[in-house]
Amino acid sequence: MEQPIPSNHLSRANYATIWESVARAVPDRPAVRADGRTLTYRDLDDAAARVAGTLRAAGLGAGSRVAIFLYNRVEYLITVYAAYKIGAIPVNINFRYQGRELADLLRASRAEALVHPTSLGRHVRDAATHETLPGLVLAVPDDDGPTEPGRPFATALDTEPLEPQPLSPDHQIFMFTGGTTGTPKAVAWTHGNLFDSQLFSVYGSLPVGVPSGLDEVTRIAARSDLPPAVTLPLTPLMHALALFNVMNALVLGGCVVFLPSGRHDPSVAARTIGEQRVTRLIVAGNAVVGPLVDVLDSPEGAGLDVSSLTTVLSSGMAWSDELKLRLLTHAPRATLVDIFGSSEGGPFAYGVVRGPRDIPCHPRLAPGAVVFDAELREVQDVPGATGVLAYRGQMPLGYDGDPERTAEAYPVIDGVRYVMPGDHVRVLGDGLVELLGRGSAVVNTGGEKVFPGEVEAVLTGIPDVTDAVVLGTPDPRWGEVVTAYVVTVPGSALTAGQIQEQVGRRLAGYKKPRKLFLVDALHRSPSGKLDMRALRAQVPELEAGQHT
Repeated sequence: MEQPIPSNHLSRANYATIWESVARAVPDRPAVRADGRTLTYRDLDDAAARVAGTLRAAGLGAGSRVAIFLYNRVEYLITVYAAYKIGAIPVNINFRYQGRELADLLRASRAEALVHPTSLGRHVRDAATHETLPGLVLAVPDDDGPTEPGRPFATALDTEPLEPQPLSPDHQIFMFTGGTTGTPKAVAWTHGNLFDSQLFSVYGSLPVGVPSGLDEVTRIAARSDLPPAVTLPLTPLMHALALFNVMNALVLGGCVVFLPSGRHDPSVAARTIGEQRVTRLIVAGNAVVGPLVDVLDSPEGAGLDVSSLTTVLSSGMAWSDELKLRLLTHAPRATLVDIFGSSEGGPFAYGVVRGPRDIPCHPRLAPGAVVFDAELREVQDVPGATGVLAYRGQMPLGYDGDPERTAEAYPVIDGVRYVMPGDHVRVLGDGLVELLGRGSAVVNTGGEKVFPGEVEAVLTGIPDVTDAVVLGTPDPRWGEVVTAYVVTVPGSALTAGQIQEQVGRRLAGYKKPRKLFLVDALHRSPSGKLDMRALRAQVPELEAGQHT
């Protein structure tokens, strides 16, 4: 990897200001392609300005929160841009949430507006039984369902466009995450700090040097001699990797491509890459790459061309060397980048593969990343040492409204502020590390965080269930899967499938245990603790017993 570009006074810029400047420079260039239509930069800016006018008319302004409960769609990007235009803060909401989960996040975020698709309207209506909805609700039609609650998104486009406003680089951008407890918390960036942290991602591979100000950023975006930047996020925009890279694409005057459906179809994705000549693909490890490569390797894949890919970015879950090599046979010019970061900041390390010579792929510490041992001594230069990853550099302000948790995740050590989410590594030498996992019990399944306590509370609330424990167990596709051990009252007729079904009615699908074992007892210590290592070790035997 090239060395990161140092920060400069561009940190005093705001994303909406940058995009408005790019739109004035290249108004007729394609900005977004989706659903068979193309929005130019002029179109995108005009739509965002009209929605911004609607938000302003509803009383929203700097610091207001706009909840986005959407699949990857052009309306998602328009809403983000519109919020930025008035200094408001988009709130990323997982489209897999059920009604109560949605209500919890609307309450936690203090949202003043909500944008949702009609296909998820039932969850919004359910949320309304638990929490008063924001005063402005806009519904994006993506099925034949009713727009209630709310009014059609198209009505927001009838508003007079809001003229560009003076915007501060200190306006905030939130990424909601469960942190370490499962309670939704917002990691708060400023526009300026986030832009500084993204300079390498935006400009590191281009022969342009460091832009010295907004005028130069705009000139670079307007150049026609640079490689095309066509970005397709296969992962949801509710995650930082996808959203930030889409934002970066607009900084460069590039084009963002969205699939026609919120449901990921690897065949459609492969065709779209070829048809749109996508250069940058955003994935989530094995869970996304596996099905895509399976299609490309199949007879159907003989007519599919993904050779336009020059960069494939992944973060948040396992991506096997075997799948990296299989993808490279179809996209030989691509550089595969496995980013080890977190919602709280980073990046901490990169795994980079350009060909078979880079296999096995070991992540290399990013500039600014260190490894601390238990005594908070730096040991990243000590082969064989183990410790916790930390990063010093441009980072978020912390958790919004939670100074205690901010102090825990962003400690100041010897006068330097770090971000330390709790990832343990073993030092291999020459800047390479081996990831050992998160110190907490959080389960990372397909890039989604699942907090055992939340699932355990639902399990133990089911009649006839007397005890339960939830943990993550390894899985070749998803990295980890949610696994549960459940104890029921003697003689209960409850089956594992019935329990899984009841959990699925209360929680998002990815939180439902994929593996669930009914056991006679969980042997806890006097303090209530369990031997989690022993429980994980029992899984293969219990699975074998289920199939005999």
